[in-house]
Amino acid sequence: MVHLLKLCVGIDTVEQLQTRQADRLYQNREVDGLKKKVIHITKNTPRRAAELLNGGSLYWVIRRQILVRQRIVEIDKTSNNDGVRRCRLVLSPELVRTEPRSSRPFQGWRYLERNDAPIDLSQFGDDIAAMPEQMRRELSYLGLL
Repeated sequence: MVHLLKLCVGIDTVEQLQTRQADRLYQNREVDGLKKKVIHITKNTPRRAAELLNGGSLYWVIRRQILVRQRIVEIDKTSNNDGVRRCRLVLSPELVRTEPRSSRPFQGWRYLERNDAPIDLSQFGDDIAAMPEQMRRELSYLGLL
């Protein structure tokens, strides 16, 4: 199993990502048979697609920190309105918060090996999960989380 790491451009918080995806779900509810599916279009198809579909997730980098993940449900080939080939990642609608982890900027996406992936925040206990996102970010930056 392997994961993908992707920058979440134009998003500042996990809540903002959740709202954007909910808006797209509403807009796409009857388009292209994607009812109630969260999709993300990428330029290239991952070569390790079989590994990704074996329990892999898309880890989102928000403001230079990995903060949340979504399980990858399907990987399909598609094309845009101009006929240019693209890859459609179908994601679970559930956003799973992770321990904050710093990440440098990069283009496209990167593979993230299972052993290198951040731990789900729920594994830290209720006290950490209940903290405001900004506080978790600062504690992570200080190396205390």
